Amino acid sequence: MNIRTLAINGLLAAIYIAVSFVFQPIMFGVFQFRIPEMLNHLIVFNKKYIYGIVVGVFISNLFFSQLGAYDLIFGVGQSLIALLLVIFSSRFITGIKGRMAVTIIVFTLTMFLIAIELNLFLGVPFLLTWAITATEEFLVLLIGAPIIYIMNKRIQFGKLL
Repeated sequence: MNIRTLAINGLLAAIYIAVSFVFQPIMFGVFQFRIPEMLNHLIVFNKKYIYGIVVGVFISNLFFSQLGAYDLIFGVGQSLIALLLVIFSSRFITGIKGRMAVTIIVFTLTMFLIAIELNLFLGVPFLLTWAITATEEFLVLLIGAPIIYIMNKRIQFGKLL
């Protein structure tokens, strides 16, 4: 990994952590509007953003989650699996909007992993929890898609790395 990639991913992780800190009260538990999840859309521009996103999720979960180590396994695992699925599917989908739509769908569906975590460690009903967390993830990514898309016109995320 070159210095530029490392630096940009470090900044990305720092942004994820800072936004997590600000929105911490609404980010963890059964109801979790994880605002920094909007940054997951960056993966459609360059697969190298996976490092900054995963590190951001890891550090945010490490310091802010009440579930501690469990959230490091399930939360980071869910993000990593979803990001890898999006990277894989991007080979078959042309166009940024299509890839962003896939990102929304993949992250929404893989929230079952978070529902399993919350069911195991908080005792909440699995299906209801999956429905709630998936809906929240869907909304955050749906709102984030046009924001990241518009930002890309100015910043050109694909060319940064």
